[in-house]
Amino acid sequence: RSARGLLHLCRGLARYCSTAGISAQLTDKSYYDMVHFGHANSLRQAKALGDKVIVGIHTDEEITKHKGPPVFTEEERVKMVKGIKWVDEVVLGAPYVTTLEVLDQNNCDFCVHGDDITMTAEGVDTYHLVKSANRYKEVKRTAGVSTTDLVGRMLLLTRNHFRQGSAEYDIEKEGSSNMGQDSTAKSPWTGCSQFLPTTQKIIQFSDGKSPNPGDKIVYVAGAFDLFHVGHLDFLEKASKLGDYLIVGLHTDPVVNSYKGSNYPIMNLHERVLSVLACKFVNEVVIGAPYCVTEELLDHFKIDVVCHGRTPISLEDGKIDPYAVPKTRAIFELLDSGNDMTTERIVERIISHRLEYERRNQAKEKKEIEAFEALQRQKQTQKAG
Repeated sequence: RSARGLLHLCRGLARYCSTAGISAQLTDKSYYDMVHFGHANSLRQAKALGDKVIVGIHTDEEITKHKGPPVFTEEERVKMVKGIKWVDEVVLGAPYVTTLEVLDQNNCDFCVHGDDITMTAEGVDTYHLVKSANRYKEVKRTAGVSTTDLVGRMLLLTRNHFRQGSAEYDIEKEGSSNMGQDSTAKSPWTGCSQFLPTTQKIIQFSDGKSPNPGDKIVYVAGAFDLFHVGHLDFLEKASKLGDYLIVGLHTDPVVNSYKGSNYPIMNLHERVLSVLACKFVNEVVIGAPYCVTEELLDHFKIDVVCHGRTPISLEDGKIDPYAVPKTRAIFELLDSGNDMTTERIVERIISHRLEYERRNQAKEKKEIEAFEALQRQKQTQKAG
């Protein structure tokens, strides 16, 4: 039986297990708070190492002890991880320090973790046991995104994360040094960096499947900013209206025009990958028009257009963006049964600002110390 692994992501815990001879891995140690495309990309890489992905989620109590208060509840985090297309199973209550017993109990061959470092509140490497037993592997962390950075964007309340033109990919040079995510940040893992989208990354996230002849095609559109459980529940229900779900993502200026403030928190490139990682989504229209046009409906052969119960802003204050599908009698209002919104997430962050600032400061301090120790170890080995 080939060995597979346990992977650390930015905030959650995932496991790959072997059952009935299936090679598998355990992904662990990121508590998946505000699940984003960086987490999904780590799971995608881990999935390539085996056949089944089981993600273990830390409890709220365990996370608070070692990292500080989570943004989402453990129930919300379980649901979000289940919605990622590369995840087969989720288990709540995974221990913070990964042991050989945990691997054996889940029939896991070895652990996989991102190429950053995760530690307990006492500064102990949470993977030291499986590393010593040679049951540990790493995957590459996705540059340019971290939960720390996203929290910082919400607290800074700037629009710099979706600047246009020649400054589109510039790194923010001013901001709250308390967040450990701006230009003053020293951590090599959660400091501010650039996310550079590529066609290869989009291909990796896409399932590459076209609708089959006769498939009923469903279309939804929106910002889908800070992809969350409300989005997930809505997309799951939308997917059940047909056979093939297409999501149209509005551009950053369009989202800002109807959301205001510093929205969207995530730029268009980031939102594309976040939505593509959802197991209910088949295709994404990048930069979809705000008004659902006849051309769009005909081009994609759309049978149903739906929208959630959230208010629909009129284009230019007078044009109903869903007038055409309503005229064709293919428009449906869909109740997801979940009242979570991007705005509510921001409210949670802002209401606990000081706690998150302390959390980010402590996280950066431990990461710097660990990184410097690692560099010293490498230099010693090289000299020897």
